[in-house]
Amino acid sequence: MRDLGVGFGYLLKGQRWVARNGRQYGFGLLPGLITLVLYAAALVALAMWGDDLVAWATPFADDWDSPWAGLFRGFLTAVLFALALLLAVVTFTAVTLLVGQPFYESLSERVDRDVSPDGSAPESGLPLWRELWISARDSLRIVVRAALWGILLFGLGFVPFVGQTVVPVIGFLVTGFFLTEELAAVALQRRGVELRERLTLLRARKTLVWGFGTPLGLSFLVPFVAVFLMPGAVAGATLLARDLLGEDIDEDEDDDTPDGKQVAY
Repeated sequence: MRDLGVGFGYLLKGQRWVARNGRQYGFGLLPGLITLVLYAAALVALAMWGDDLVAWATPFADDWDSPWAGLFRGFLTAVLFALALLLAVVTFTAVTLLVGQPFYESLSERVDRDVSPDGSAPESGLPLWRELWISARDSLRIVVRAALWGILLFGLGFVPFVGQTVVPVIGFLVTGFFLTEELAAVALQRRGVELRERLTLLRARKTLVWGFGTPLGLSFLVPFVAVFLMPGAVAGATLLARDLLGEDIDEDEDDDTPDGKQVAY
């Protein structure tokens, strides 16, 4: 259970890092703002026409007595919107990272240099187009996995009691896991860690991953919050990636210390 606190600590430390690097933080807001506008438009459209979509998909309920048809379709509409929110939270990170790939790559490298004992940062050595292709390909694979989980949870949502209690909790844990994978991928891809190996690393430290990703996923449900947390989330995920790989982390805790750094872990 200690890993839960450690994971949450990395999330906070990432936000603190970007707070000390205001210029990097400012540039990091742009990709999130662009993605937010697109996602907000899609969710508003779903809120406006979701009931029509459900009615079209359930013609068998047309002849049901009142109020059962309305209750049934209302429930499905609510579940559909909840599923859309779940997928939006997961895919928001992937799309934002893709839009802001050059910036977030640079930000992650700076974090690595700041916390590395020797001041170095791993580099992939790949051209930008190749990094973008790998990022898009892996993000698509993660989105497919998240969608499969979403479909499963959508089906379990119909189970009495379980669908209203256990399923939402599982949904947030799943969201936190995939969010963390997307964010940590920025640092891990530079180290040549492939998707399959990344997933293995994350599964071996699930509580660490949940401690980082689950509160982040919950905060992403609040409008506009995701935009402001993304730069710090990338920074924190870089620290988490170093932990997963057993790399030393030296954090600048106090600028007034004689050497400017002290060992945090």
